[in-house]
Order: sequence, then structure tokens, then C-alpha cells
Amino acid sequence: MNNALSPVQLILNASLPVQIVFLILLLASVVSWVMIVQRWLVLSSANKGVLSFEQRFWSGIDLSQLYQEGTQMQKEQVQVVGLENIFRAGFKEFMRLRQQQSVDKEALMEGAQRAMRVAYSREEEKLDRNLAFLATVGSVSPYIGLFGTVIGIMEAFIGLANQAQATLQVVAPGIAEALFATAMGLFAAIPAVIAYNRYSASVDRITGAYITFSDEFSSILHRQVHTD
Repeated sequence: MNNALSPVQLILNASLPVQIVFLILLLASVVSWVMIVQRWLVLSSANKGVLSFEQRFWSGIDLSQLYQEGTQMQKEQVQVVGLENIFRAGFKEFMRLRQQQSVDKEALMEGAQRAMRVAYSREEEKLDRNLAFLATVGSVSPYIGLFGTVIGIMEAFIGLANQAQATLQVVAPGIAEALFATAMGLFAAIPAVIAYNRYSASVDRITGAYITFSDEFSSILHRQVHTD
């Protein structure tokens, strides 16, 4: 490839508006890749946490002992996230209200369920964080690239009008510069769209597990209240 038409030379020789477009798309791509990796780590940890905690919860362990294990993990600076946080919030509120003799059974259950809903909202917020940015990059980047393309083509034709003789050598750099802006827009958008769709499905699956567990745990607490 001719050095004059290399991607680096196209960027360096581009006009200021097109260079700004290149810079915006480059920054959007870099930031989106950082978030893609970061979200992958968070969602992988949350998914493993669901499987691990459900295995412990349904192993027949005493609920008080399970709660104490989580407390000990926190004391040891081990992060407790996801499903276990929902369990701990509900069980803590349940035990707190249970010690109050004046609280009836319905208020006891409502308090535990309310605590789990608050914990669920916090966990859902953690999972959804930065997904909106990926969606924005995926939807906006092609248009930013197209904007740079339009500017590049306009400048190419304006430059062509000032030439006494129109040749491919005169037009090619400007057209290549314009098309490169479109390519950069797609380069930023495609990974962001793929990651957003994949991570949104993962969030739906994980939050679905949270809701199912909350309902099952509420049923266990309900049976325990009425048995007592």
C-alpha cells in the first residue's frame, strides 16, 4: 500500500473536523472496550455467585449458619455480592422483626420481602451499570463516522474544483479519508452492540435467578413463621 494512503497518514493529513471525528471515535472505542472487559468480569462473577450460593443454600445448611458464614466473609474482607446479599438482607430483617413481640406475621413477611426488594434493586443496578454507554456507542458511532465521511467527501470535491485537471491521484486521498471515518465508526459500534446484546441477556438471566430465589426464600420464611 502506498504510504501516502496508509491509515496513519490519512488521519494526520485529514482536516481538523475529520480529525476531531477520528478522535471521538477512537476515545469511544477505547472506553467501550474497557467497559466490555469490566462488565464481563462483573457478570461472570455474579453468575458464578448465583451457582455457588444456590448450591450452599439448598445443601440443607441452617439459615443462621449460612448468614454467619457471610458475616465472617465480610470480616475477612471477602466481597459478598449478588444472591447472597439478597438473602442476607431478607434474613437480617426477618430476624430483627421476629425479636419484636408486637410485630404480627404479615408485617414480619412484608418487612423481609421489602428488604430483599431493596437489595435486589441495588444488585440489579450494579449489573446494569455502563450498559447504557455501550448502547449509546453502538447506536451513535456509525452516525459520527458518517458525519466525518460527509465532511471528507465535501472537502474532496471542493479541492477537486480548485484543480485545473481532475485525476484519481487528486481525489483518492480525500475519498479514502472520508471512507476511513465510516470504517472507524463501524469499528467502534460493532463490538459495543455485540457486547450490549450479550450482556443484557446475561443481566436478564441473572436477575431472573435473583427473583426466583427471592420468591422461594419468601416461601421458606412464610412456612417457618406459620409453623412457629
